[in-house]
Amino acid sequence: MRELVGVIGAGSWATALAVLLAKKGCRVKMWARRPELAEEINAAGENRHYLPGVAVHQNIEVTADLERTFWKAGVIFFSVPSHAFREVVRQSRPLLANDVIYVNTAKGIEETSLISMSDVFAQEAGTELLQKYAGLSGPSHAEEVGRDLPTAVVAASHQMETAEYVQELLMSESFRVYTNPDLLGVELGGALKNIIALGTGIAEGLSFGDNTKAALMTRGLAEITRLGVIMGANPLTFAGLAGVGDLIVTCTSRHSRNRRAGIAIGKGSSVSEALELVGMVVEGVRTTRAAHQLSARYAVEMPITAQIYKVLFEELSPGTAVNNLMSRGRTREMEEVARMTVKLLNNNCSY
Repeated sequence: MRELVGVIGAGSWATALAVLLAKKGCRVKMWARRPELAEEINAAGENRHYLPGVAVHQNIEVTADLERTFWKAGVIFFSVPSHAFREVVRQSRPLLANDVIYVNTAKGIEETSLISMSDVFAQEAGTELLQKYAGLSGPSHAEEVGRDLPTAVVAASHQMETAEYVQELLMSESFRVYTNPDLLGVELGGALKNIIALGTGIAEGLSFGDNTKAALMTRGLAEITRLGVIMGANPLTFAGLAGVGDLIVTCTSRHSRNRRAGIAIGKGSSVSEALELVGMVVEGVRTTRAAHQLSARYAVEMPITAQIYKVLFEELSPGTAVNNLMSRGRTREMEEVARMTVKLLNNNCSY
């Protein structure tokens, strides 16, 4: 494969993707917002700040010139934090072309508009380019992808040919890619699981056990699915890699920024102290605020999200939040599953 690829961003995931693509024979130009970071990576042959220990392949050129990154590229990966995605796409607008594939890796919901990353892209780039847009999600820590540890992800797009192109571009012996037409569901799964990871981290910081974390993950998946279904996603998506798969890895991995931030909060740190301790973007904090507003807009019950919101933004103590969850009124588990199944059947979804 001799594809020329641009990667917008120079964080850990952008670097891991660039390395993956370069090893497959692609020529990669990776854009760093700060010229000094570009120079440092090129000189060291390593992204020492964001992905230490992973060699930056000789097929990768790091540049602070956005236009150079786009020049003659057949595929552009946007790999920036979700809160920066709109501005980066807007900045790139003069460089976008109809014959290029665009792949977004940001996992979040825009905090101000409460819309998905694909909707942000459509607003800034034009709806006609959505057929060339794919979202990449799933359980995929950069630290492991950069070291060729077996990983499986999902490429989602409204246009199956686009998803399949991304699948073929990225597939390797250590990186398996599935496709899914449910772009919204894949995006929501990737964003909302970060909230639950904050919760499981808080539980760990409080010295609670595996039972607690398993309950949070399971019931967290239920409320993620509730919101996703009412917004138009296929519930089956949340049973896949972009749903339960990403939820498991983000809630349990030592690489998870959201889990690490949650642990710090559970041990008594303030939110700002926890974010400073992690030292990189913790998407779950902004996503919690957005999801809390979406649950009110759609009248969807999301008790875990509601309690984490109060911990993050209303100074509720983590211990009180856990007590609030445990003392909720009695409910039934299977009736909820049945309702989701009926909705799936009524929508005649077959994925």
